Amino acid sequence: MTSVTKQINRHTIAVLVDNEPGVLARVIGLFSGRGYNIESLTVAETRRGRHLSRITIVTSGTPMVIEQIKAQLTRLIPVYQVRDLTQDGAYVERELALVKVKGSGDKRVESLRISDIFRARAVDSTNESFVFEIVGTSNKIDAFIDLMKPLGLIDISRTGVVAISRGTDSLEGDD
Repeated sequence: MTSVTKQINRHTIAVLVDNEPGVLARVIGLFSGRGYNIESLTVAETRRGRHLSRITIVTSGTPMVIEQIKAQLTRLIPVYQVRDLTQDGAYVERELALVKVKGSGDKRVESLRISDIFRARAVDSTNESFVFEIVGTSNKIDAFIDLMKPLGLIDISRTGVVAISRGTDSLEGDD
């Protein structure tokens, strides 16, 4: 007997929607109602005059599940455009995190050294702690956090992924 392994992949999906009450709840409801997981979710108005918001969703699933997610998102009434940035080609992805680390002596020096390697900035400092701001891919932020754990990691706040395709294509189309 041959076992078929279904490959689960991470996808970054950009969705252009009306900026109005209840839209985000409908998008989230689509995911929760069907048992799909959202790994990261960011939303903000992109152009005030046009009253449009961009939702960036990071999710994982088999190719069939990802296609179902995109098809169901497309059918939602306030949705204008759905793009799977992972499939469409090259894109730029970033996340911001604030990472609070306590420590003194050698641990304090080591946390500053690591932050310099990762190009994290100390945005707050007390005699007992630092708050670092780090921007990069989710993997970069995960690696930074892993290195800070043994040095006295206290707290983390992450924005979630924002992403945009490379080149001249636009989610909003031509102006």
